[in-house]
Amino acid sequence: MASPATSNDIEKPLNDVDTDYGSDFSPEEAVIVEQLLSGKNAEDDNPIVNDIEHHDARQNLRLPRIFGREERSPLFHAARAAEQVAEQISKSIKRGEHYPDLSDQAKDAPDLGTEATVEAPLADPTAPDTRSPLERFRTQPKKALSVTDLVSPAWCELQYWYTLTLHGRKRRTPAMKQGSKVHQILEDQVHTAVHVRLETKEDAWGLRIWNVIQGLRTLRDDGLTRELEIWGTVDGLVVNGVIDELSYICPDTEMQESLQKPDPKEELPPDQATISEFFKAANGTSLAEATRSKRRARTKKVHLCDVKTRGVRNLPSGAAFRPTKIQLMLYHRLLATLATNNVDFSILTARYGLDPLKTFSDSFLAQIGGLHESSGQPFLDAKSELDSSQESEPNWSQDSLATLLAHHNLSAIWSLMISEFQLTLPDGADSLGKVLKAEYRSRDDGEILGSKTFAMDDLDLSAYINHEMEWWKGERQAEGVAVEEAFKCRSCEFADNCEWRIKKVEEAKEKARMTKKRTAAIT
Repeated sequence: MASPATSNDIEKPLNDVDTDYGSDFSPEEAVIVEQLLSGKNAEDDNPIVNDIEHHDARQNLRLPRIFGREERSPLFHAARAAEQVAEQISKSIKRGEHYPDLSDQAKDAPDLGTEATVEAPLADPTAPDTRSPLERFRTQPKKALSVTDLVSPAWCELQYWYTLTLHGRKRRTPAMKQGSKVHQILEDQVHTAVHVRLETKEDAWGLRIWNVIQGLRTLRDDGLTRELEIWGTVDGLVVNGVIDELSYICPDTEMQESLQKPDPKEELPPDQATISEFFKAANGTSLAEATRSKRRARTKKVHLCDVKTRGVRNLPSGAAFRPTKIQLMLYHRLLATLATNNVDFSILTARYGLDPLKTFSDSFLAQIGGLHESSGQPFLDAKSELDSSQESEPNWSQDSLATLLAHHNLSAIWSLMISEFQLTLPDGADSLGKVLKAEYRSRDDGEILGSKTFAMDDLDLSAYINHEMEWWKGERQAEGVAVEEAFKCRSCEFADNCEWRIKKVEEAKEKARMTKKRTAAIT
């Protein structure tokens, strides 16, 4: 590895007017070298140090928040009592009170599938490690790939490589902690979190899938849901992520309409039905209803939004915005594959060591069913919801406990989740709006600073993913940022020893020296 830049290199002025030939650099080159050598902090747009790793270690059931009915709900009183107990414990700790050591009991707690993040030592520590990043950091028993893993290199592959090599995973920075508070406040507006005791890792996964089902129902009922976990595969490898927000509100209707670009000769007027719709109408539904259904089908799309928190008020652009674009486009693709039932659940169960046919524990089934009943939110599955849509009053006969008993293992509850996805997104990818939105909020108080919208681009996403998977699989070395993006080095903790950065500085200096020699020879 090349030696890091010395303090003398950094302190030497780039524009020395006292030399015979003036500056070694053109004004453009001077800006680039200054960016490469700068130590300023510019972390707001860097997903490696700013984006939040979504992981709910609290094992919470997320129930829909019922506005105006919370104080009448037994669940509300139980949650309030639990908060008071937690506050008492916190005060006791501050006063220095001690509690018995429960470490022996903790050893007997069930393994809920928590994955190791610390890298195992090599047999020969002196030998170079030739394993791929995938083998070193994202192979069992370590965590699987996440959307964050695929998006972070869009900022700088080398920085993410150094981060994984040193820490094994992204460290939780103060920016992440502050951003988490904003995200939690937004989620609490939609869901009420209740802790659930889990006995097996199948219970833990059952809770995660059940929360997705609840999120989809909340979206259909209220038009908005937050923190929806999704899973999929990239090159046969499991990838998971959490979508900040899904709603039926299009963030940019003009852009959405321009993306559709129908052929005027082939498109029917919005109040005209097709022949097939006419014959369906003849079987008991009016033609007017058929045309109304057609218009609803055209406008009822689900739109994705990612919430970013910032310490500054300006919004990112260009290369600084690219990681967010990739993130939202990847969410869009993973969501579409779930809606079309194109995710092989056996790949997930194999990756996480799950038994898809193992029955959930009685405690888990009882807790979930009881909490739904006490919250006043009985569960109605997709099939029952479709049946009840033909009635004036919904049929709540199949409550949450009965639903869980009928879907008492991971295989069954996954199938139930897929049916909920298909109910929410009946046209698969076509049910998803192609306009994606990034919303920016103040990290201090959650104030909305602005938003940016852009169109889904499958070709751009595929090209990016293919390129990144080459690095993850060890088919090429990690790459540094383009010289034009050297501003990114300002937020990198590895800048002083980064081989790429030092090499680029030397290349810029050598180029300037050669230019000066050619100029001198001409004159």
